[in-house]
Amino acid sequence: MSDRPITVLIIDDHEMVRIGLAAVLNTEEDIEVVGEAENGESGLRLAREYKPNVVLMDLVMEGMDGVETTRRIMEELPDCRIIVLTSYLDDDKVYPVLEAGAFSYLLKTSRASEIADAIRAAARGQSVLEPQVAAKIMSRFRKPQSRPLPHEDLTEREMEVLKLLAQGKSNQEIADELSIGVKTVKYHLTNLFAKLGVEDRTQAAIYAHRHKLAD
Repeated sequence: MSDRPITVLIIDDHEMVRIGLAAVLNTEEDIEVVGEAENGESGLRLAREYKPNVVLMDLVMEGMDGVETTRRIMEELPDCRIIVLTSYLDDDKVYPVLEAGAFSYLLKTSRASEIADAIRAAARGQSVLEPQVAAKIMSRFRKPQSRPLPHEDLTEREMEVLKLLAQGKSNQEIADELSIGVKTVKYHLTNLFAKLGVEDRTQAAIYAHRHKLAD
């Protein structure tokens, strides 16, 4: 990193937050706050003007929110590092802004020294994530995506028909036991065959026994 200070733009709709951040960060010899914006539109305009190294981005703002502002800045200034600084940890806030190009994610409860260190890390190309955010990401991408088994889509009645079929009962016997018509049994069989991906009673019975559904 060069001897020039890291230039920072603050985008936040709370004036006291902007004032406080700027006052603290400007005491750091290697950090310079070059601009403050109260919304996404003015933040994008200042980003174009100053081309900061780092942007501290609020998420919830009137007009263009932090996600869209992040996306727009990254499209025009791909070398800029955006650090989200917010009070929110909701999935519908975290994932969209990271997908939009945010580099780091911190909470507003972070200490001033942590924010300054995150700015320095971003300037070096190192991302900093709030531990809860990092845990969310790890859980989302490491958790195996289990697909439901075909029989889990069967209705209660279709499951009853399948069990009786697997026990070797005829359509008439199934109809008698469930107090329904034979035509209704055939209707349920057609549906459950399609859901299970089988072609006939034999394959359906084999499926039922394989998954222990005949008991």
